[in-house]
Amino acid sequence: MTPLIGRLLILGALGTATIGSVLAFSSAWRPGGTGLRWARQSAFAFAALVIVANLLMVWALVTTDFSVGYVTQVGSRALPLWVKVVSLWSSLEGSILFWLAVLGTYIALATRGIARRHPEYIGCALGVWLACGGFFALLVAGPAQPFASVVPPALDGPGPNPLLQNHVLMAIHPPFLYLGYVGMTIPFGIVSAALIRGTLGPDVLGSLRTWLLVPWTFQTIAIVLGGRWAYEVLGWGGYWSWDPVENASLLPWLTATAALHSMMVTERKGTLKGWTSTLVLSTFLLTILGTFMTRSGVFNSVHSFTQSAIGPMLLVFLATALMWTVGLLAMRIDRLESQPSSGAISGREGAFLVNNLLLVVFTLTVLIGTVFPLVVEAVTDRQISVGRPYFDRMVTPIGVMLLFLMGVGPALPWGRPSWAQVRERLLLPLAGGVLLGVAGWMLGARSPWLVVTLALGGYAAQVTVREMWGPLVLRLRRGGSLREAVLDDLARRGRRRFGGFVVHAGVVVIAISLAVSGTMQESQEFHLAQGQSAAIGRYSLTFVGAKTVHDSNRDSIVAELGVAMAGVPTGTLAPRLNYYRASREPIGTPDVRTSLWSDLYVSILNIDPTGRTVTVHALINPMVGWIWIATTVMAAGAFLAVVPRRSGGASVASTRGAIETAGRGELGGRT
Repeated sequence: MTPLIGRLLILGALGTATIGSVLAFSSAWRPGGTGLRWARQSAFAFAALVIVANLLMVWALVTTDFSVGYVTQVGSRALPLWVKVVSLWSSLEGSILFWLAVLGTYIALATRGIARRHPEYIGCALGVWLACGGFFALLVAGPAQPFASVVPPALDGPGPNPLLQNHVLMAIHPPFLYLGYVGMTIPFGIVSAALIRGTLGPDVLGSLRTWLLVPWTFQTIAIVLGGRWAYEVLGWGGYWSWDPVENASLLPWLTATAALHSMMVTERKGTLKGWTSTLVLSTFLLTILGTFMTRSGVFNSVHSFTQSAIGPMLLVFLATALMWTVGLLAMRIDRLESQPSSGAISGREGAFLVNNLLLVVFTLTVLIGTVFPLVVEAVTDRQISVGRPYFDRMVTPIGVMLLFLMGVGPALPWGRPSWAQVRERLLLPLAGGVLLGVAGWMLGARSPWLVVTLALGGYAAQVTVREMWGPLVLRLRRGGSLREAVLDDLARRGRRRFGGFVVHAGVVVIAISLAVSGTMQESQEFHLAQGQSAAIGRYSLTFVGAKTVHDSNRDSIVAELGVAMAGVPTGTLAPRLNYYRASREPIGTPDVRTSLWSDLYVSILNIDPTGRTVTVHALINPMVGWIWIATTVMAAGAFLAVVPRRSGGASVASTRGAIETAGRGELGGRT
């Protein structure tokens, strides 16, 4: 019965999305018409159907209903409850089903918001969203078929990929990644509607920015969570290897970041509308390309799913979306209303434009390095690899220049600055950069790129702190109370501005942490007998012994290593090798001791079955913990930036009207 109900729900979602998309497009120029009202109801019905289908699959996984094909593939009676639940996105068919649930939720929320604020856009935007929803429903109803019937039902299943059972982050990382990836569909639909209608006014730019910033925030968190999962599960001591699927998650993040910066210039100056639109549309295309990389099986990656018929269909969808994008831009980009520029692009808008160009170059560099081996193999039938040396050599200079612009851009005023302003705003922060660069050299930094990164990071940090707190300090100097200044500048008028600088602060910390951890790592391998010790850095490791631990879904051999610093015992580390039924090879889990300055990281390379000897890989990774801390800071800043400012309950449109009445020609509260 469960397979039948599941298939009916998916078929219902497919039909609802198809009919709703047709109604939305056909009624787009009659916002108050019956057809568009039915299209909006179709969006809510689509969301309800796919969410119920996902809940039904979760129930089948938890109850181990082996009459369902997907449960037979990834389910097991021996799994812990949390693993049964996260098995929903552990394999290809379930991941597409989960994609549908996230997409349906986004469409329902966006339909409600856009229809209320921008009714003239909702028809075309909703048509695009439901067309995308219909395609993914077709994938689930066609080649994926997670609700396929199994007769007779199996007695038990193999469980999901052992790597996905090996850390609780697999319950968190994929949902955040889907919230980032899938959410890019919403700004894609908004920009498509703007191009079709030939207008991208300041009112809809605010909504576009919000619907882009939300998935960008989720994508940021997901990328770092994926790095932490690799760091704490794969055992090689790093968090980013330029894996093709890792790159696939980074590409749309880069173009979305560029679009968010370009949007500031568009809102402030009324220019770069076509460029902003192109970046938003490209972001969606890159999410589909990344989905194809993950689910086609053409890339060999620890993140990839196996080959299936989904790959060719995704490629057709990508080609269709590309043609839609190119066609819209070719025919309608000149119709976007634009205000004349006040002069040559300079000052802050000039810095933002250079920032955009560098982000696009960054994107193209990663894209070429990722897909070039596939193109060569397709053309010449010869396999080549593009590894970490290419990416590090090509990307590092671009990243350093972006870090420099993070200090220059916010320091410059809008418009054409005077030389006095340039000297005052750009030369004074050099003290912070020189200080951090010298401090890094004194602490042992010898890599030229590391010293440059520290210096530019100090420069950007000083500018960020000054711009973040400057208006608040100025109000206090003018006699305002601290409470009034905080409420007015941070909670009301300056929330978006302050949140943006909080994000910048997190980025600066991450950039410095990446540079330090990538160049100052210490690594040693030790073969230890029971009771024997070895030293790495300030630490001494002593092999105490080993034990076997039995869990419901795995057996583990755990090595106990005593840790001492300067001869003083400070605790133990317990790396392990896990043995799963679905894997012939053991899955290692390192143990990590984190401090503010460095991590002591130990993984097992080999262990004697009797537990008398062990071979371990020990590393000291400086400043890795700051990557996780800074990501939390970035998420908090993005949350501040996306929350609407408190304006007495006024909507965006009414706020804009009040501002125009007062004689100011731009929206307030911009960075």
